[in-house]
Amino acid sequence: MRLKNYFYTLLCLGLMTILPIACSPIHTDNKLAATEVSRVWPAAPATPRIRLVGNVATPEDMGINPSFFKRILNKITGGTPLHLVRPTGVAEWHGILYVADPGAKSVWILDAPSNRTIRVQHAGENPLLSPVAVTVRKDGAVFVADARAGRVFLLDHQGKFLGIAAHGDLQRPVAVAYDEHNQKLYVADASAQKILVYDNHGKQLLAWGKHGSAQGEFNYPTYLGLRPGDPLLVTDALNFRIQAFNRQGQFQWQFGHHGDGSGSFSSPKGVAEDSGQHIYVVDALFDTVQIFDTSGRYLLSFGEHGAGPGQFWLPGGIFINAQDRIFVADSYNHRIQIFEFIHTKARQQS
Repeated sequence: MRLKNYFYTLLCLGLMTILPIACSPIHTDNKLAATEVSRVWPAAPATPRIRLVGNVATPEDMGINPSFFKRILNKITGGTPLHLVRPTGVAEWHGILYVADPGAKSVWILDAPSNRTIRVQHAGENPLLSPVAVTVRKDGAVFVADARAGRVFLLDHQGKFLGIAAHGDLQRPVAVAYDEHNQKLYVADASAQKILVYDNHGKQLLAWGKHGSAQGEFNYPTYLGLRPGDPLLVTDALNFRIQAFNRQGQFQWQFGHHGDGSGSFSSPKGVAEDSGQHIYVVDALFDTVQIFDTSGRYLLSFGEHGAGPGQFWLPGGIFINAQDRIFVADSYNHRIQIFEFIHTKARQQS
């Protein structure tokens, strides 16, 4: 009886402490956290093309608040808020943010519309060992590349395990892209130096590539970018270039070279394309995102080394949604930074 009264007293104390907070309104409108410093690129007097929108390091940064009883439990037990550890891959779908975080051995599903945070650490009976990349289907299901497990898992938008989307000959899958129209999954295998293609049943349909520096060969393919109707973009990391292929794996074009100046690469990572066919390439050692046209002509870059708004520390993956909102995995700053392309008349002339 005394033990029961003891826990009852603890609960009451927790309620008294947290009640004023718990009665505050819950944000469900998916508003991203406002940055303390408004930043645009390029700087004035040039016409701005890229604007910093905000960053996400915790669910609260997306307006997601823990439940009333979760707050009570955290208060009583001294629980700490959830926080990204080392995000490397990111995707967004209808206001839901999917983050591959190998530092936490987790995939985070930050569901702002439902005011819900889901941390996935297992795919069925398979523990996530090194989830490094994600890509999303139109129904919200997410493909997760686990580099150490040698598999690509499929989860629904609530984190429920749907199956293994790719395995078999995979050695180290590090990137995924999904062709919605043809219902094909593209996987970059960094150790095998190949791109592999799978159907919706996990059957391998196609593979191409080998170690080398010629067209269609790779020296560690590490990231993929795919936009409807456009080529598959592959970051060929140690060849310091971007290669483009059609859906059948036929080489289309390439650009990039090793160097330390604008337009060259030092450690190319994530690659993505916006609606205007501008190609964005993350460079981890430059701590920047460079923008090119499809001929490889350098246009603009944004970001610099640091931990402030718009700065990066070894960034990795990048995702651009249909509204040209840009999500960058700022890995060692433990956050996702969000930017947007500023649509102006000047864009139509670029």
